Amino acid sequence: MVATDLDGTIVRRDGSVSARTAAAFAACREVGVDVVLVTGRPPRWLGPVLDATGRIGTALCGNGAVVHDVETDRVLLARTLQPAAVLETATALRTVLSAPAFAVETLAGFRREARYVTRWDTGEEQDVGELASLLTDDPGVVKMLVRDEGSDPDVMLAAARTVLDGTAVPTHSNAADCLVEVSAAGVSKAAALADLAAGRGLSAADVVAFGDMPNDVEMLRWAGRSFAVTGGHADAAAAAGAMAPPCEEDGVARVLEMLLAETASD
Repeated sequence: MVATDLDGTIVRRDGSVSARTAAAFAACREVGVDVVLVTGRPPRWLGPVLDATGRIGTALCGNGAVVHDVETDRVLLARTLQPAAVLETATALRTVLSAPAFAVETLAGFRREARYVTRWDTGEEQDVGELASLLTDDPGVVKMLVRDEGSDPDVMLAAARTVLDGTAVPTHSNAADCLVEVSAAGVSKAAALADLAAGRGLSAADVVAFGDMPNDVEMLRWAGRSFAVTGGHADAAAAAGAMAPPCEEDGVARVLEMLLAETASD
């Protein structure tokens, strides 16, 4: 099995996925190797990537909170935060962050406080209101999004870990954005990938993983072989077994071509 992060790993700065990467994925599938997309994105943001790489198999979304069947466009499993847990987490984060603003990615769509400033206009309709009011219908919170304008994501993550130890899982996926993402306790890319692999009779030793950010760290540590993309976060590089060339230079594709050639020569 090949498990790969998207943004900064195979998705380039202009939002595209190269033809070389798509060809490498197709070559993997031809020899019976599953390719699994493992991302912080919600399922509805997968369209362009799936168009480029093939609408085949399973995607693990929301940092592992959602198991999504790509071919049928169905959510197979969701590990969500209960409304009470969201409010408790927000209360705890307010004690260690200077001016946090909150949003929630849910099974029903994206919702945010008025103070939460979005960075990209996706054209989606958004529910805006006080955090408690956004949760009254228990929409299935896949992850919380926490912004603290002017702060640093690594500083935010370290602070969040001091107050969320064991109750929820904070991480971040962009070293240039003042954003931390919070999932339910036990949720990670690694946990979701381990469950998916086990269901297919595979172990960590059968998995090659690629990533570039703190939300990839556990997955990179778990996989039998792992590669951090050059130019990513130092934590990802420290967790991986080896380095891949940069995303903009088709690093994942180049590694997969090498591994497939090694397999063919055995």
